[in-house]
Amino acid sequence: MAGLNDIREVNRLRLLEELRRAGVADRSELARQTGLSRATVATLVADFVARGAIVEESERNGAPGRPSNRLRLDPSAATVLGVDFGHRHVRVALADLSATVIAERRIDLDVDAGSKTALDTTAELAATLMAEAGVGGDRVLGAGMGIPAPIDRRSGRMPSASILANWEPIRPAEELAHRLGLPVRVANDADLGALGESTYGAGRGFSDLLYVKLSAGFGAGMILRGALHTGATGIAGEIGHLGVDPLGVICRCGNRGCLETVASGYGLRHVLAPTHGPGLTTARLLALADAGDTTVLAALQRAGTMVGAVLGALCTALNPAAIMIGGDLGAGSAPLRDAIRAELRRTALPPTGDVVLHAATLGDRAEVLGAITLALDETEWLRSADLVAVARQWTRA
Repeated sequence: MAGLNDIREVNRLRLLEELRRAGVADRSELARQTGLSRATVATLVADFVARGAIVEESERNGAPGRPSNRLRLDPSAATVLGVDFGHRHVRVALADLSATVIAERRIDLDVDAGSKTALDTTAELAATLMAEAGVGGDRVLGAGMGIPAPIDRRSGRMPSASILANWEPIRPAEELAHRLGLPVRVANDADLGALGESTYGAGRGFSDLLYVKLSAGFGAGMILRGALHTGATGIAGEIGHLGVDPLGVICRCGNRGCLETVASGYGLRHVLAPTHGPGLTTARLLALADAGDTTVLAALQRAGTMVGAVLGALCTALNPAAIMIGGDLGAGSAPLRDAIRAELRRTALPPTGDVVLHAATLGDRAEVLGAITLALDETEWLRSADLVAVARQWTRA
């Protein structure tokens, strides 16, 4: 009997996932796309309509006769959590099934200092948002989580102990899942920025794009053929750790002269420390550039040229249609973007350099919106051991 119940729950989730993907559909379309019989679809739909998870609407298509009955998910039937860890902040958002944010909060936090405090604080923030929105735990399907470090998707661990060095050798998704009591998916923050911009921001309409996050650190996310590309082990996009200066400073990854050491907020502050002091912030750096500070502008020009050369090589290799420059430094500095654009077009093999390049539009919310997208992507859950657990959350009476 337990096996039969599991099959029923799998069928329920399959139908719900197809309806979430399609947006609206009728019963015959759901049967065709899911492979379920019409009788099974009719039974499942009737159950979900009674529970309030599916809404049925009549729609006339201009033809005579009875109107067709269209089905859609009730966005308020369930929710997901999006979590974005920066090096100095954590942002948590609660969203419904249409990705509309219901509640959101960001706090400053030294995430680099250690995982326990960061994860505990995140769980507390999630509980606060759920309480404020009046959402019980049985209405939260799961969470998407972004961290500013590479993630090996085979092990769920961070392969480099030097990035987020004070985090213990843990599996971040498992640790947060334990605290939340929910399934959690994790990705690199730049990957989630790419998801956010391609779904809700400046990248909409592009099936092949790069999202470059220039902030305290440096990374990139890639959308190829409409899907997030993370490579064989999940580490694709770590272009901040490509070597560009053999005589440069030692990077936090342990190598010398990485792109991050000259083109990230951290790297630029280090370069400018002799002339502008060790307390230079990114906001102050951008203000000085706007005021015409020649030393700052020269540093931005050099950084942009190096970034542009790397992106030119990527354009030649991947031929994306667009590049979104995000992060507080990248989106905030027109001189930096101008230098990137000029060098990219100089070095990329024509016509791959004729790529749309402009500032990302979602600001510091790109990553948390990408985390929501990750959490709503039930397709991967369909293939996971969490399948039945997720289905039971949907169908709990």
